Amino acid sequence: MSKPLRYKTIAWSGGLDGAVEMIDQTLLPGRVETLVCRDVQTVWDAIKQLRVRGAPAIGIAAAMGVVLGVRNAADRQTFFENLTEVCDYLAGSRPTAVNLFWALDRMRQKAHTLTECPLKDLKKALLDEAKAIRDQDAQACRAIGEAGESLIAEGASVLTHCNAGGLAAAELGTALAPMYVAHERGRRFRVFADETRPLLQGARLTAWELSQAGIDVTVLCDSMAGQLMQSGQVDLVITGADRIAANGDTANKIGTYSLAVLAKEHKVPFYVAAPRSTFDLSIIDGKAIPIEKRPESEVSKGFGRITVPQGVSCYNPAFDVTPAGLIRGIVTDDGIIEPVNPTRIREVFGD
Repeated sequence: MSKPLRYKTIAWSGGLDGAVEMIDQTLLPGRVETLVCRDVQTVWDAIKQLRVRGAPAIGIAAAMGVVLGVRNAADRQTFFENLTEVCDYLAGSRPTAVNLFWALDRMRQKAHTLTECPLKDLKKALLDEAKAIRDQDAQACRAIGEAGESLIAEGASVLTHCNAGGLAAAELGTALAPMYVAHERGRRFRVFADETRPLLQGARLTAWELSQAGIDVTVLCDSMAGQLMQSGQVDLVITGADRIAANGDTANKIGTYSLAVLAKEHKVPFYVAAPRSTFDLSIIDGKAIPIEKRPESEVSKGFGRITVPQGVSCYNPAFDVTPAGLIRGIVTDDGIIEPVNPTRIREVFGD
């Protein structure tokens, strides 16, 4: 099985008294360092400060954070009080990626199905559940890669936005998973990675991990994508997703909607890749997806350099919503949803 990174993006180290270990993505590509989280506050900060990021990886981090938050409970009552507190606390770290809330709900449900177990066994069961969430995400990413690899033809040029690879999930990632599987099977192709302002996840992260895997990758400024399509240099666009509504409207990193509009204008197929856990079927359409607003300083003083005059305000939403009508298909661990509409989504997920 192909592994794009020599490093584990996120994992649990040791037994119940162990820790969460993750690559600190704020330091890439210059340094590869492991952040060790031994308490819930450190996990919350890692999610908020984007040390760990990407919808699936955030869900894994939250699940493991729950274990940190309950493992020192001395009795059953304290355990369940801590469980509620830590889940509520971690839920406040970032609002858009639904995998975060999905993972927290799964940890709650696991605990409440084992209320009669001895306390030690209950704690161990939650650790096992958090590890299972991580391992199942790795399997889902592999399935996404298998489902979508045929979209990437020999010699194709693929454009992607932000980072939806191994750094954003357990292993292969989502949008990059079809690329990794196609590369694994000997197919030659080229990837264009949008810089993805203001935090440069495409330039810093996607380009780093694709180059680590030996895949031909070229970075471009976000504003260059239209010219690239106009000149006929893009055959396919694949992005990830942070939340997908019941009708297929998709929230992803800011700038994704613009790409989808450009792709439609230039007749370039636009695909989204995401596991089942990224779908929020309780939301009818994208209008109900909460959009995170990030600090203005990420725009005005990104990476420590002042680029906006003092006193000038900055607009910095972290995500935008791409309407389902602009999406050719959604590559999932259950295959490709195409066309993207409520009926087709219901067929995949059931009523």
